[in-house]
Amino acid sequence: MSSISSRQEFTSPVAADRLFKALITDSDNLIPKLMPTAIKSIEIIHGDGGVGSIKQINFAEYTLDVENLVCKYPLVEGDVLEGKIKSISYEVSFQASPNGGCTCKMMSEYDAAGDLEINEEEIRGGKERAMGMYKIVEAYLFESPGAYE
Repeated sequence: MSSISSRQEFTSPVAADRLFKALITDSDNLIPKLMPTAIKSIEIIHGDGGVGSIKQINFAEYTLDVENLVCKYPLVEGDVLEGKIKSISYEVSFQASPNGGCTCKMMSEYDAAGDLEINEEEIRGGKERAMGMYKIVEAYLFESPGAYE
């Protein structure tokens, strides 16, 4: 079994705490509203939405550190894995920038199914879809200055 890690980073004019709230802690409400054709709903299956909760979307359990603006979660089932990937582990963190915006860092680790090999070309599409979601939420927050204050 092979494994590959990938890191992404982008800066945003939106404050770190607002982007974290919109993308992580309130994603089950906001994401389906902003991208109804991509994500129809996100339902809490177990818990109250905090640490140890399970949400019914493309990822299941996750670790949430609200104080440090960090979210870690695995993707262990779903069409996106296409039978070649056993699982994907994600870590997303938000850090305040001096200009009032933030830097978002995303780390993904892909574990291949069986003896299959994974290369960067194969995971590029997933990274682009994730970045598209972040940019949609960022645009919403930029156009709605009072949201998630």
